[in-house]
This record gives sequence, C-alpha cells and structure tokens, in this order.
Amino acid sequence: MATRNQSPTGEPAGGSRRPIYKTETTGDYWQDVWTAFKRISIVDDFQRIGEIPCARNSLLSGIASGAGVGVIRAMSASPFVASNWAVGTFMIISLGTWTVCQKNLEAERRRLTRVVEEMPKRYIKQTETAPKVDQEQDV
Repeated sequence: MATRNQSPTGEPAGGSRRPIYKTETTGDYWQDVWTAFKRISIVDDFQRIGEIPCARNSLLSGIASGAGVGVIRAMSASPFVASNWAVGTFMIISLGTWTVCQKNLEAERRRLTRVVEEMPKRYIKQTETAPKVDQEQDV
C-alpha cells in the first residue's frame, strides 16, 4: 500500500511524479473510487495544472468570458446577480472548451495511430515495386 508521499507504484512523490490520467481498474467499483479519492491532492493538482492537456486554455477562456459577462451584467443588475452570471458563464465556457479540446486531442491521437499503423504498409509497397522498375530498365 502506497503512503501519502508515494505514488501507487511506490515511487516517491517528488518533482518527477507525473499525473495519471488513465489507469487500470480492479473490477471493483468502490475500490476504484476509493483509490481515486486517495490520489486527490489539491496542492499537487494546482501546481501541475499547466501540465494537464487543455486545462490552461479552457480556464483562461472561462475566466475571460465570466469576467466579461459579469461586468456587463453588473451594469444593469445587483452585484449578487452579476456574480452568479459570471460564475455560471465561467463554468459553462470552461467545460465547453475543455470538451471540445479533449475531442480534438482524441481525434488527433486516432489520426496519428492510423498513420503509424499504415507506415510499414507503405514502406513494404515501395520496396516491392522498386525491383520491378529496375528490371524493366535492364531489358
């Protein structure tokens, strides 16, 4: 069992620790939830927020949109209503841009996987057709 200062694999939780995005499951839902809950560390998560794909762009978009809507709404409503609109806009825009960015990243990963899988086929086709061209030139 890993301690608080160790990752689940037993490695020390220093500067070399990388966030884990996809892990193996044990098959037991509640055991997986408990393991995930034990990994939560607010300080570490905020220190590494720049390393999480799409986090920076989605948060910046949400903050800018929320501030803009909050200021515009504050011109015609009370500060309480304006802050509710600002927080709501921040959440909606952040989640929306996060979702779109994650979808684009997944599509890019699929394209790269397809290219990597097809690369040996292209190389084999070129080497098979190359000797035929050489033989025709000799004749």
